[in-house]
Amino acid sequence: MELTQAEALEYLRELFANQLPFHQLMGIELHSQGEGALELRLPMRPALVGNPAQQILHGGVTATLLDVAGGLTAFSAVIKSRQSWPRELLARRMKNLGTIDLRVDYLRPGRGELFVATGTVIRAGNKVAVARMELHNERGSHIAFGTGTYLVG
Repeated sequence: MELTQAEALEYLRELFANQLPFHQLMGIELHSQGEGALELRLPMRPALVGNPAQQILHGGVTATLLDVAGGLTAFSAVIKSRQSWPRELLARRMKNLGTIDLRVDYLRPGRGELFVATGTVIRAGNKVAVARMELHNERGSHIAFGTGTYLVG
């Protein structure tokens, strides 16, 4: 069965929402996935604190948000590279999705009530894609940015 780009992106959205337990445990929400745009949101809660004295987001949570945003952004670019996808091929490629390299630059402490991660594709090839990601709080303060290289094929 062939899926259109829109159907393939919906497949990715459903997979994210229903079949990734770690993302559910973290509380990561796929907020938008429009044309060339991806946005993840994570509400702050006590379990995510990395420094109790300052009540700031744990650095590992920051890295996780950036990595998830990068991987989804990279895979979205793959989906958008063709008009339709055989469902089996899309599922097989999704199973192969993985992080090859991740660099995180922490710019300021993770203070806030809501954190928003976005991603953009720098380069998308048939097997490997590179993405740039940013993390902001609800006030727009730039918390961190990252660059990730992902296996997408």
